[in-house]
Amino acid sequence: MKRTFGRLARIFVSYGIKMISLLFAVTILAFVLVNLSPVDPVGQYISGLGTAVSPEQRAEIEAYWGLDDAPVDRYIGWFTELLHGNFGESAIYRRPVADIIGERFLNSLALMLCAWILAGATGFVLGCVMGMYRDRLPDKIIKKFCLFLSSVPVFWLGLVFLLIFSVRLGWFPVGFSSPVGVLREKVTLGQKLYHLILPAFTLSLTSFSGIALHTRQKLVDVLNSEYVLFARARGEGRWTILRRHGLRNILLPALTLQFASFAELFGGSVMAENVFSYPGLGSAVSAAGLQGDVPLLLGVTLVSALFVCVGNMIANLLYGVIDPQIREVGK
Repeated sequence: MKRTFGRLARIFVSYGIKMISLLFAVTILAFVLVNLSPVDPVGQYISGLGTAVSPEQRAEIEAYWGLDDAPVDRYIGWFTELLHGNFGESAIYRRPVADIIGERFLNSLALMLCAWILAGATGFVLGCVMGMYRDRLPDKIIKKFCLFLSSVPVFWLGLVFLLIFSVRLGWFPVGFSSPVGVLREKVTLGQKLYHLILPAFTLSLTSFSGIALHTRQKLVDVLNSEYVLFARARGEGRWTILRRHGLRNILLPALTLQFASFAELFGGSVMAENVFSYPGLGSAVSAAGLQGDVPLLLGVTLVSALFVCVGNMIANLLYGVIDPQIREVGK
């Protein structure tokens, strides 16, 4: 028990150090890129006010936001406040960034989690089907379908689904995460899921093809191995070979690719949330980037990086559970 606890403690400490170092690098890179952006945050803020602002008032706004300071001083001040849990105040929403992220994170998490599970399960199953029927009609049809979806942009597919299933057929709502005009306290779980189906389905279709094609190739390699040929010589059937020898060898690579798709999935959710007017982190970061809301943009970038890091850490911990060889190496 003590040995297991010590090994887990070393793993968490190692991941913690790597995560902190990566997040620190993300803060520097994000701050530099935001400051190199051609968008004028003060100009965007003034245009949102809808009133004329004198040069003296503009100078006061720049001084209030610290834009007249050197970039290094601004970064040190922002990072110091970040260590105290203060992400700043959003220029668009006139509210603390932490409150906006807290509200929208759950919506984005629900969207990405549903799309992630659906894409992983669909991609793994279709990859197994392609591998078992390689170079035959099911394999050719599914492969072409996967290649087509991997080249289709998320926003285009979302617009097509929106026009067909929402506007033309009326099966799903046009957008948002809840019915219009209903208070948040009165929105039921069924209504939330109803608004979530079409965005999650769209996002999953654009991300499962990589898992399917990767799983197919891994399964083809397994089926061409010597121990599978020996199993066939003993009279084992196709699906018995898949259950006994295939799944255990293709599950770990598929899981690796599944957790590695976190970053790509978050990027796709930005497009999906904007197409379906879904109030999540993706739509917030898009609005922050277009309108020059630096505190909100930096806050969402940091939270998304933390989200990806935690997902990769969970994947690495699951490797030891699935593959005993990795668990033995880690001891």
